[in-house]
Amino acid sequence: MKAIQLNTPIVSVDWLNANKDASNLIVLDATINKIIDSNSERILNARFFDIKKKFSDVSAPFPSTLPSKEQFQTEAQHLGVNKDSCIVVYDDKGVYSSARVWWLFKVFGFNKVAVLDGGLLEWTLQNFPVNSYVNETYQRGNITVEFNPELMTNFEGLNQFIKDPNVLIVDARSEARFKCLVDEPREGLRRGTIPNSKNLPFTDLFNGNIFKPITQLSEIFSNLEIENRTLLFSCGSGITACVVALAATLCDYKDLIVYDGSWTEYGSLTD
Repeated sequence: MKAIQLNTPIVSVDWLNANKDASNLIVLDATINKIIDSNSERILNARFFDIKKKFSDVSAPFPSTLPSKEQFQTEAQHLGVNKDSCIVVYDDKGVYSSARVWWLFKVFGFNKVAVLDGGLLEWTLQNFPVNSYVNETYQRGNITVEFNPELMTNFEGLNQFIKDPNVLIVDARSEARFKCLVDEPREGLRRGTIPNSKNLPFTDLFNGNIFKPITQLSEIFSNLEIENRTLLFSCGSGITACVVALAATLCDYKDLIVYDGSWTEYGSLTD
């Protein structure tokens, strides 16, 4: 099959099945903490994108911290990603960590990447085939990347955005966590909320495994009174913030930023 073009941030399982033989297609499995062995299911000979160990700064004090440009490029090349590749990324929870991978590629200047709407759950629900992992090596890819700092912020940057009336901070955690009604899942992390933030639980964006229609997503975002403000997304550790960033992108919002450390960092560094 000929090479494909990819100009949308999400694709359906039907689209992926129809284009599975494209010469430049690479499917990435972004499931977090997945055990890769012959009992592990994957879609279309997917390659494992190891967020925690390969595509994070493992020396950082907080989880899933943004890797360096050099690290990201090297690890992406090890997965066989080329400049002309088109990437579809999924995870085993529907849309969860796959959105983080989509955002990472954008941060490093590679836009030919889409999230599989519904992920492995939707793929198997539609009875599309899966196979098992085997030990594989890939011909080294030739992807080159450039860091786009305007798409990510850190603790220092966040403190400036908190004071900016032209920025709306959107917290993707559950309502119970946002309102400090339950403990944080990370042991020792205090309850709390970033000042001047609003809550949009990422789970509100879905019908089952897949995103709600864009008309419904747009209505959800309109309730936040965004106007023309920049949107800055936070969550627990920078994973589900990217899910909400993806939904905002589907609704054609611009000027989107993800707070990399999210509440894990902010709650640790403030009283």
